[in-house]
Amino acid sequence: MAPKNFNLQPDFLENEVLKLIPLQENHFEALYKVASDPLVWEQHPNKNRYEREVFQNFFEGAMESKGAFVILDKATNEIAGSTRFYDYEPENKSVFIGYTFYGRNFWGTGFNAQVKKIMLDYAFQFVDNVQFHIGAENYRSQKAIEKLGAEKIDEINVAYYNEPSRHNFVYRIKK
Repeated sequence: MAPKNFNLQPDFLENEVLKLIPLQENHFEALYKVASDPLVWEQHPNKNRYEREVFQNFFEGAMESKGAFVILDKATNEIAGSTRFYDYEPENKSVFIGYTFYGRNFWGTGFNAQVKKIMLDYAFQFVDNVQFHIGAENYRSQKAIEKLGAEKIDEINVAYYNEPSRHNFVYRIKK
């Protein structure tokens, strides 16, 4: 029997390689160190998120979401990036996963697929559909999510926490 309440920020999501830890205020500096690389945001709709003030806004939104995590490499204890659950709709049995980014040394390592698998396995105990907002020009993320079996179902403008709205694709993975 599946658990009844979907906690958007459980403290036990991990596998042999990585661990998702609920985002805390004291993670800011270490996470900003990862986010301060302009190439991390190159294909992202909000390309200047490597700037400290812009990232500070992103971080505040992440904290307020109560669904955000830092991604930790268990072998090195290094912060690989961040991700979150958001927009949970119990009536539609759906949730979004997104706002994910990784330091470049984690690109192409399979980390993203492992993080998404852990999150999907957890979410599918509570929902039937997991969706993703991905920037229209973020080809790297589009390819990555399609590799996991997601299908593009819509195009919309999304406004992130105190940022202008941007053109995004909506992808979905069904249970």
